[in-house]
Amino acid sequence: MRKSKPKKRVILPDPVFNEVSVTRFVNHLMYDGKKSVAFDIFYSSLDTVKTKLPNEESLPLDIWKRALDNITPQVEVKSRRIGGATFQVPTEIRPDRKESISMKNLIQYARKRSGRSMADKLAAEIVDAFNSQGGAYKRKEDMHRMAEANRAFAHFKF
Repeated sequence: MRKSKPKKRVILPDPVFNEVSVTRFVNHLMYDGKKSVAFDIFYSSLDTVKTKLPNEESLPLDIWKRALDNITPQVEVKSRRIGGATFQVPTEIRPDRKESISMKNLIQYARKRSGRSMADKLAAEIVDAFNSQGGAYKRKEDMHRMAEANRAFAHFKF
């Protein structure tokens, strides 16, 4: 490579939970630079999660983290062209990319839901991911199934 890798930007922790991962999630959630709106959506969705799961003794932030863990994929398939044929090669995912994919999938499937507000839709998707169901969890399962089906091409790794 001719150029050096760009430096990673430092992300400040959020004001309520003092977590960097929450800020990263809110950055994915944000539209048009409206960060305060995105924070309001996230915090109100965590309040809704707390009311939806009253028998759960853990904090809403822990529920959100466990939901993210449930929808985090371990492997993905990448297209690799070899000798005129294109193969779907299963590869492991870097840890930072895993986190990013799971956050983006959670937000994407929350936006696709039908419901009143984004906070309600996000809360419903978090609860579903916590219970190992819903669109984001199905997406992870599909990724794993695709990688398992193409395991024969694993020797074509990049």
